[in-house]
Amino acid sequence: MVETELPGQGVVFWPVGTGDSTTIVLGGDLVVQVDLRDMKAADEDGAVVAAVIDRLEETLPQPDGKPYLAVFALTHADSDHCCGFGDLLESSILIGEIWATPRLWRELAEDKDMCEDARCFQEEVERRVDATLKAVKDGKEPASGNRVRIIGYDEDREDHSYRQLPEEYFTFPGNSITKVDGVEVSDRFEAFVHAPFKDDCAGDRNDTSLALQVQLHADDGTTGRLLFLGDLAYPTIKKIFDYSEAHDRTDRIEWDVLLSPHHCSKKAVYAKGEDGAEELKQDILDQLQAHARADARVIASSLPFRSKDEMGNNPPHLLARKAYESITDYAVLCTGEYPSKEEPRPVVFALEPGLGLELVEATDLENKARMLEAAGGGRRLLAALGTTRFPAAAFTAGAGLPRPRGTDAARAGVQQARGDKAEPAVQIGFGAA
Repeated sequence: MVETELPGQGVVFWPVGTGDSTTIVLGGDLVVQVDLRDMKAADEDGAVVAAVIDRLEETLPQPDGKPYLAVFALTHADSDHCCGFGDLLESSILIGEIWATPRLWRELAEDKDMCEDARCFQEEVERRVDATLKAVKDGKEPASGNRVRIIGYDEDREDHSYRQLPEEYFTFPGNSITKVDGVEVSDRFEAFVHAPFKDDCAGDRNDTSLALQVQLHADDGTTGRLLFLGDLAYPTIKKIFDYSEAHDRTDRIEWDVLLSPHHCSKKAVYAKGEDGAEELKQDILDQLQAHARADARVIASSLPFRSKDEMGNNPPHLLARKAYESITDYAVLCTGEYPSKEEPRPVVFALEPGLGLELVEATDLENKARMLEAAGGGRRLLAALGTTRFPAAAFTAGAGLPRPRGTDAARAGVQQARGDKAEPAVQIGFGAA
């Protein structure tokens, strides 16, 4: 376990096998969790997946004496996106607000197969709907821990309890969320909702995934853009990009960091052609590239890539990785391989004033922690970023990573000129402690 300091704003992609667990730090005491995969395997000796709930309990802000998570957002109810949610509810963590899509109510009404954690999530959302309705009836705001937001459309809205919620508790595609657990945060955070679309509400579960562009704003106006597309496949992703371009809101599809859809599945960038054969969809790759910002990075939240793709294998797919790497200057960062398959670490980006979202090296984090300790400590947002096997070694370019660019290149140049990796006299970056 590595005791370290994160920047005031940034994002963590946890190594959880082929599944999603993403933590977004807004600044202050506000942290947003998008999806969760916390497996029992994380408790085993020699585990190479993160015990996410344990790490959150140890590292979240504690404004009222207990770990506080401002928002938990579920993109869809597959087990690799909500595994461990029941344990999260039973933990010491207070979840201020939950974001859910109407799909859950439809699945229950249609008696769809749902995992235990998905049912746990739905029961908690129902509890919060009831609590919110009671608060509204009493002329009050729901308390933190009871708040809920319903995101997206469904044709059967009138059949479910959430229909009674006032409109302020709904967000539909084409709109932004700038309030987190009752706090207005437009100066530092905005989540623009792309999907689920109304036309897809009765489709497969993956096709109704919550899709967001998240913007983080630094005090100097620097903005970092994150694109989350859940487990969407090519047709819906193409619709998002086409619609955004046609309606003159291309700023909503710009990205610095893309969490590759469906764990780097080829379904995001391949589809059947007129002859029925799968073909690479260069059009969506062209659009992704057109709206990628300088030094854009693609993340695969998955197990390590196999040596070759085989029929019937789940993602990640080498074909998808190759496609993404054709539109960026960097190798895809796989959470199961970074910096090595044997000892994966979280992939961490910090929002740096004047620079944007920068990939953070372990040595930088550890140097910051040592400086804070030497200075008598400091308030930590998230510490102990380790899984049960995280070493204290630096992220290095020798683990199949791309050549250094931007601040990475500058750092490498300084080290080369210095002749060693001595710590600079003045630490740069990481925002305010």
